[in-house]
Amino acid sequence: MKKLVAEVKMKRVQKFAVDVTLDPETAHPLLILSDDGKQVNDSDVKKNLPNKPGRFSEYVFVLAKQSFSSGRFYFEVQVKGKTDWDLGVTRESIKRKRNITLSPQKGYWTLCLTNGNEYQALDDPPVLLSLKSGPQKVGVFVDYEEGLVSFYDVEAAVLIFSFTGCSFKEKLLPYFSPELNHVNK
Repeated sequence: MKKLVAEVKMKRVQKFAVDVTLDPETAHPLLILSDDGKQVNDSDVKKNLPNKPGRFSEYVFVLAKQSFSSGRFYFEVQVKGKTDWDLGVTRESIKRKRNITLSPQKGYWTLCLTNGNEYQALDDPPVLLSLKSGPQKVGVFVDYEEGLVSFYDVEAAVLIFSFTGCSFKEKLLPYFSPELNHVNK
């Protein structure tokens, strides 16, 4: 019964699904975006790109082209096989160059994985999450007017974490970071 209720809740947020495309104008030079703008990977080779104001220069981040300033929206991110990643939403006006702190106070509502098994909601202070199993696909649901950002394990139909009581006053954009490859030597 519990599983059925979880699946119904999952379907309720999924009906707000939006199509998200990555914005190459914001992508750090070590990131490679697919031609259709649906996938991002890291690279060992830094591209020589113009250092535009909207481009991340220190951190391997990329934003979506789509922004939202009202209503509800939902998107899913495939994270299967990754040992490190960050994802969530951010304010349009966030800093994109140096000294970026991922926290709601700085305009980032983020979930992350580090070291292959350490999940955190990057609140202030960060919240360490104990998950039974790592999600293969993460769903992100935002209710702009309610001030809610929720993260779901899509396949398990389980809520991972919610930021509540958020005060949004500007456009929000989906945010992604595949982090960098870690090579064992």
